[in-house]
Amino acid sequence: MWPLIVRSMGRFGKYITLPIVGIIGFIGYNVEGWISDRYTPATKPITQQRQERLLENIDASTTKKKHNPLEVNLSPSLSS
Repeated sequence: MWPLIVRSMGRFGKYITLPIVGIIGFIGYNVEGWISDRYTPATKPITQQRQERLLENIDASTTKKKHNPLEVNLSPSLSS
């Protein structure tokens, strides 16, 4: 659609549409800023999150019984 509008304006159509599109974009950007919620809650640093997750995994791994994967995923032909 834009190429048709530009072609209909003649030789200087592209120079006329650029400021118009810029104004429309500026207005849309500001309207979106007024409507949307820009609040982003603060989070812990990534390194701290990773350390906490690793500590949780260490605590969980001590309570788990270590097993052989072949005991759990035994082929039906080998189970008899």
